[in-house]
Amino acid sequence: GLVLGIYSSEKDEGAAQFTSAGDAFDRLASGKLRELLSLCGPPLKKGKTRVFHGLHQDFPSVVVVGLGKKDAGVNDHENWNEDKENIRAAVAVGCRQIQDLEIPCVEVDPCGDAQAAAEGAVLGLHEYNELKQKKKPVVTPQLHGSAEREAWQKGVIYAEGQNLARYLMEAPANYITPIKFAEHIEQKLKNFSTVKVHIRPESWIATQQMGAFLSVAKGSAEPPVFLEIHYSGGANTNDSPLVFVGKGVTFDSGGISLKPSSGMDAMRADMGGAATVCSAIVTAAALNLPLNIIGLAPLCENMPSGKANKPGDVVRAKNGKTIQVDNTDAEGRLLLADALCYAHNFNPRAIVNAATLTGAMDVALGSAATGVFTNSSWLWSHLYEASIVTGDRVWRMPLFEHYTKQVTDCPLADLSNIGKYSRAGGACTAAAFLKEFVTAPHWAHLDIAGVMANKDEVPYLRKGMAGRPTRTLVEFAARLSQDSRN
Repeated sequence: GLVLGIYSSEKDEGAAQFTSAGDAFDRLASGKLRELLSLCGPPLKKGKTRVFHGLHQDFPSVVVVGLGKKDAGVNDHENWNEDKENIRAAVAVGCRQIQDLEIPCVEVDPCGDAQAAAEGAVLGLHEYNELKQKKKPVVTPQLHGSAEREAWQKGVIYAEGQNLARYLMEAPANYITPIKFAEHIEQKLKNFSTVKVHIRPESWIATQQMGAFLSVAKGSAEPPVFLEIHYSGGANTNDSPLVFVGKGVTFDSGGISLKPSSGMDAMRADMGGAATVCSAIVTAAALNLPLNIIGLAPLCENMPSGKANKPGDVVRAKNGKTIQVDNTDAEGRLLLADALCYAHNFNPRAIVNAATLTGAMDVALGSAATGVFTNSSWLWSHLYEASIVTGDRVWRMPLFEHYTKQVTDCPLADLSNIGKYSRAGGACTAAAFLKEFVTAPHWAHLDIAGVMANKDEVPYLRKGMAGRPTRTLVEFAARLSQDSRN
């Protein structure tokens, strides 16, 4: 099969404008493709397709897909590069049509941006069907033509990284337990000489005095794990690393503050923070990025049992601060508190944590963008610029003292794990809570609760867990490594 892009003409009745690959194929088919398209009615709109059979012996089936306007560029209202997003969406649609035709291999028109085309193809074809007997046919996407091969391969690696996060998030919680999560990542990294993986047991967590993390883990029969990854890609292994921290609750029942049963199954993906940061490091290693990265993922379940945290309990974090656990379903911040304290041991260049932290984030931004709370404008600008390229957007949220007062005004301890006005500004009070465990000048907290799953909002992702914003984290790290070189 072959997927070819076609641009919208400025006028509705204008002649179809092919990409260079489309033009070349049309010449190969003696002009039949252009002729058939003109007979098929009005020009193809963005994301719409037409399928042709028998035009050329090398490609029995050809899918032509609308790319929208040519050279749309960066859309300042949408905060993304529209050309790249159009290519990703169009290629994904085209590849799925080839899959529906049960053709095992598809060549993809680079559409002027082979990396975006590869991302569209690899992301668009991914589906979690490990546990089904009936599976969709496997389709292998390849670049059409020989130009832009390096950019295509880069796009494949970026997309495979996000697909790894999607796989981990989508898998049932009895398949991805804390230890199985850690072992899966270890397996993915075993062939890289630049990477060391430490799977720290409960006894190690206790010696580190991570009382907040352990208080969540003790409610479950599954033992906790602290996953620590060291990627040494920098020219000097002693250079300050970028530290990624990810919330790794492999199932979140809410604990004693039990969640409603409706939709609770989706809480198998409450380790989305750990999944995205670990997948970003796997991708960085595959790209051989020239910088040092450390990944930290506190992994456990949050379950209701006789040993579980009770509302009103007070626990002590690694830095000595006491926390009143007023809601056991606000557990992610307890794990992150200890992991953020530990992150400071590495003299970090920057700390970026990711977590499916609050339902309030989903209420605030929905699935349009990841909410970013940061104490560093330098860090914000790098994350923002990376997200414009990937189309996986970020949006800056406030870290006002206003919110800090709501978590430090606490009757029994230094901090409460929820704001005193309960639901008001919930994502902001959660971020203010985390800030109490950070002294580093460059720190960002990414609340990814709103972007955890995809219904139909991102056209190049199928329905299910989204693995966002893995590619933005990778692009951010790549840009940071360029900064180091310059």
